[in-house]
Amino acid sequence: MKKNMKSAMNLVLAGLLTLGLTACGASSGGTKTDDQATGKSESKAKKEVTLDYLWFTDGIEGDVMKGIIADYQKQNTNVKINLIEVAFKDLPTKLKTMISGGKPPALARITDTGMFANQALDLTPYVGGQDSFTSQFVDSIKPYYVMDNKIIAAPMDVTANGMIYNKTLFDKAGVKVPTSKDNIWTWDEFSTALKQVMDKGGAKTGMVWDVSPHRWSTILYQFGGSMISADGKKSVINSPEGVQALETFIKLHKDGIMPQSVWVGNENPNNLFRSGTVAVHMAGNWVLSNYKDITNFEWGVTYMPKGKIRSSVPGGKYVMAFKGTGVEKETAEFIKYLSSKDVNAKFTKDSLFMSPRKDNAKLDYAFGKEMFEVFADELANTTPLAANDWSRQTIVPKFSTDLKNNIIEAIAGKTTAKEALDKTGALIDKAISEQSK
Repeated sequence: MKKNMKSAMNLVLAGLLTLGLTACGASSGGTKTDDQATGKSESKAKKEVTLDYLWFTDGIEGDVMKGIIADYQKQNTNVKINLIEVAFKDLPTKLKTMISGGKPPALARITDTGMFANQALDLTPYVGGQDSFTSQFVDSIKPYYVMDNKIIAAPMDVTANGMIYNKTLFDKAGVKVPTSKDNIWTWDEFSTALKQVMDKGGAKTGMVWDVSPHRWSTILYQFGGSMISADGKKSVINSPEGVQALETFIKLHKDGIMPQSVWVGNENPNNLFRSGTVAVHMAGNWVLSNYKDITNFEWGVTYMPKGKIRSSVPGGKYVMAFKGTGVEKETAEFIKYLSSKDVNAKFTKDSLFMSPRKDNAKLDYAFGKEMFEVFADELANTTPLAANDWSRQTIVPKFSTDLKNNIIEAIAGKTTAKEALDKTGALIDKAISEQSK
C-alpha cells in the first residue's frame, strides 16, 4: 500500500513538474509570439508606398540621383521611388497638369519655387522647425524656399555668378589677381587692371558678360541696389544705386573694356573667351565644367570686384513636396535624407554642383576644387535682396526681357541709364499691382 501511495505521489510530482515546464515553455513561447507580433505591427506601421518624383536632368546628375535613390530604397524597403524624367522646358507644364488633375507627384525638382508655392507642402513640422533647418544652408537663398513663414522646398544645389579669368594673359601683363577676400578690387581698380591686361598682356577684349538680366543684376547688388523692395510692394531698380550700377556698366563699354558686340550684337561670350583673347568672363559656376577642355591657355577663378558691398546672385534647384498626395510623411523623410550633409555632399560633388549647405562649402571635387570654393565664398557674401528679387517668379518674367532690352538701348546710347531703369521700374510696379488684385 505504501509502495502504491509512493508511486502515486511520484506520478503527481511528475505531472506537476511537467505542467510547470509546460507553463514555462508557454510563457517563453508567448513572449516570442508577442515579439513577433510587435515586429509585425512595426512592419505594418511602415506601409508600402510609392513616391512619384518629377525630375529633369541637365548633365550627369540624373545618374547620381538614381544611385542615391537605390541606396535609400535599400535602407527603407517599404518605399519605392518612381523617377519620372521630363525635359527641363516641359517640367512646369507637366507639373501644372498633374496638380490640376488632382494627382500631384509626391515631390519634384524645380527651379522656380515661387510658381508652385501655394501647392507646396509646408515642410516645417517635418524637419524640426524653421530655424534649425534653414541654419544649415547659406543665408542668401532663404527667400527661395521660405515663403509666408513656411518651408516650401529644400535646397539641393546652388549656382552663383562669378569671375573667370585668362591666367595666361594676366601673367603676361604682370597683373596679380586677388588671392583672398582681404584684397578684393574695387570696380575702379578692376577697370585699371583690365586696361593693363589689354595694353601689356595682349588681350583684345577686357571683359565679356553674359547677356542676361540675372547675370547683369550682379553689379546692381554690388552697388547696393535691387529690383524690388524687400517687402515686395514696389520697384526700386531706378534708385540712385541702381542708376550708378548701370552707368558703370555703360562706361565699361564706352571705355572699350567690354565690346558692344556681345550685348548689342549678340555675339557669344563663351566662344570669345575660348579664343584666348579675352581677359575676363563674368558668368555662372556651371561654365567651369564647360571650360574643362580648354588647352590653348591657362584659366582660373578669382573674386569679383566690390561696389558698396560684395555680392553674387544665387540660383539653383530645389526639391518640393506637394499637398494632397497621401504620402506627405514619407516624402518629407526622403527630402530630409536628400538634404542631409553626407547625401547632399555626394550629390553635388559627383555632379560638379555647388552645395547649398554651409558645412559643404569645401568639397573634394574631381575638378576645380579651389574654383568652386571661390564661387562658394561669393555666395556666402551675397545680399539676401538678390534672392528676394529673383524668387518672385510670378513677377520677374513680366519685366525681365524688357530690362535686358532697356539695358541694351542704354549701352547703344539710345537712352540714359536713368531713363532705362525708370521704364523698367514702371513695368515692375505694374506687375506687382496686377498680382495684388
